[in-house]
Amino acid sequence: MSITIKTGAEIDAMRVAGRLASEVLDYLTPFVKPGVTTEELDRLAHDYMVNVQGCVPAPLNYAPGGHKPYPKSICTSINHQVCHGIPNDRPLKDGDIVNIDITVIKDGWHGDTSRMFICGNGSIAAKRLCAFTYEAMWKGIAKVKPGARLGDIGHTIQTFAENNGFSVVREFCGHGIGRKFHEEPQVLHYGRPGTLEELKPGMIFTIEPMINAGKRDIKSLGDGWTIVTKDRSLSAQWEHTVLVTETGYEVLTLSAGSPPIPDFVSAAQTASA
Repeated sequence: MSITIKTGAEIDAMRVAGRLASEVLDYLTPFVKPGVTTEELDRLAHDYMVNVQGCVPAPLNYAPGGHKPYPKSICTSINHQVCHGIPNDRPLKDGDIVNIDITVIKDGWHGDTSRMFICGNGSIAAKRLCAFTYEAMWKGIAKVKPGARLGDIGHTIQTFAENNGFSVVREFCGHGIGRKFHEEPQVLHYGRPGTLEELKPGMIFTIEPMINAGKRDIKSLGDGWTIVTKDRSLSAQWEHTVLVTETGYEVLTLSAGSPPIPDFVSAAQTASA
């Protein structure tokens, strides 16, 4: 396995790309409400990335082996859609939950992040799933430091999710990122502590758990991209791009509008300072 270690200049470029990706989500936030179509959100995001940020939308026409080109600039996964939902002309309804996944390319470098949005008045169950998935992602991020193992991240996320009655999707995972959209390593959101690759300063990868309210089983729709839960239970996902530093980690996909970092993360950072 060839995991690239980024240089200082490359890390600086990734900081820019990561912040820009997060700022697309900041820009979209006020538009995500009942009545808007995901196609309209895609158009807004595309125009913002291209005309304001000078970025390239990485998903547009992305075609990994065996896939037909992805037709839009963002991914929008609603309710029981797990990931890779394709924007369309169906208006969002009150109570829908939607994951918006943004990847920009700026000066050849990728920034990748996603957030959950609740349209209007979400159910208690939907709010709980979205909140716990956000916390699960941060519990994984908090495990990142030199000498730790990828299995530590996965084990922490899996344990937290399953202890709270949720299930973790196994077929999709986080990934290394840089000049390529998807690089080594694969970052599983389940597993055993002390296993898999050792983390080293300069590694950059995403942590993006997909957590289901029901069973973890999934299936692919006929469009070749959209993944849904088999039991039609709600699914949530959050994603950040993370750098392994000399002493811990740095989240590269934070911006002014990012949701607050959980208290347990802030407390741990204060204690180690």
